[in-house]
Amino acid sequence: MLRRSRQELQPGKERGGTLGTPAHHPIPARRGHLREAAERIEQATGMSVEIIGGTLVVSPGPSGRHAGIIIDLRDAVRSGLSAAYEAFENVSVPMPDDPDDYATPDLTIGPRTFKDDDGWLLDADAVELAVEVISPTERLKGINEKTAWYAAAGVVRLLQVDPRTGTWSLFGRPGEGEYRSVVHGKYGEEVPLPAELGGDLSTTGLGLYGTRPGR
Repeated sequence: MLRRSRQELQPGKERGGTLGTPAHHPIPARRGHLREAAERIEQATGMSVEIIGGTLVVSPGPSGRHAGIIIDLRDAVRSGLSAAYEAFENVSVPMPDDPDDYATPDLTIGPRTFKDDDGWLLDADAVELAVEVISPTERLKGINEKTAWYAAAGVVRLLQVDPRTGTWSLFGRPGEGEYRSVVHGKYGEEVPLPAELGGDLSTTGLGLYGTRPGR
């Protein structure tokens, strides 16, 4: 997820290389086994871990404002979804044909049948929309890298919401590691989603960082 104070942990390049979590627990981390390392980091720290481009990305829990925006978006999306789809939180998306890489969007819109699946990964080609809420300290480089990751994975649509500026971007038509279309908007303008995803998504009333309720 795009969250504040993200810390990247590079795996050791040689077999048997180690890395340290923020709690200084040494974790074995070599390609093909990074998901095991990620699980151990989560158990040791309680933080969320993603693996992007072979790098373990550790994120602390979101602020109340960040979490509230996710809730508001989930409520807005769910109200218009067709019966075939559901809006999931804490569902991860793997990079196809990669034993390590996976991302965990703030919201993942996919088949409703996944709610009966015992797995924790939803294939990228089954994701209709990934939603990322950008955090206050997120850097442009990290945002761009994450956008390219979703495109390379083949996620058909990516919605980024930026509560720092009250803006949003909807990416589509992934191919060759990039999205070939993008629509930008600001709070109050509707996000153009297809009918099966509820059609135009309202962004009126979404929160902004650093503001008090009612402002």
